[in-house]
Amino acid sequence: MSGEAVPPKGPGVTPAFVVATMGGIGLVRVFPGTWGAMLVLPAVLLGPLACLVLGLLVAAIGWWATRQALRERPGVPDPSWIVVDEAAGQLIALAGLPLDAGAAGLVMAFALFRALDILKPGPVGWADRLGGALGVMLDDLVAGALAAAGLMLFHHYWPGVLN
Repeated sequence: MSGEAVPPKGPGVTPAFVVATMGGIGLVRVFPGTWGAMLVLPAVLLGPLACLVLGLLVAAIGWWATRQALRERPGVPDPSWIVVDEAAGQLIALAGLPLDAGAAGLVMAFALFRALDILKPGPVGWADRLGGALGVMLDDLVAGALAAAGLMLFHHYWPGVLN
């Protein structure tokens, strides 16, 4: 994550800006990405398949919104106020939880996704370096997919721990 918490002056509140900031959550000055990821945590109640579908939908809409928002407010390649990418990535991570996951699984999905998003190991960092709207969105989707894979492996080897 690079950038600033407050977006530079632009054309005002546009649909792309509202989506990119997830209704203004991205304007929170402290840890906006964390708040963006937390916003979608209740979706875990819908189940893994719904989280995956919702994550892909948010990713598609988020890519459009991010492209527009970066054009409307140029200057910072990956501004911290764009948090739709964290929401999409967190939803993908939630899709890796078993259907009967409980609070422990939710906490693990959140912590694993945020750690991968912040530390940007391997493919997450590669995606981040692509730049533009694609890089802004893709690093979080890769982090979400890695988190989901990790959760599925964890559940396979230690069933019941995520409940």
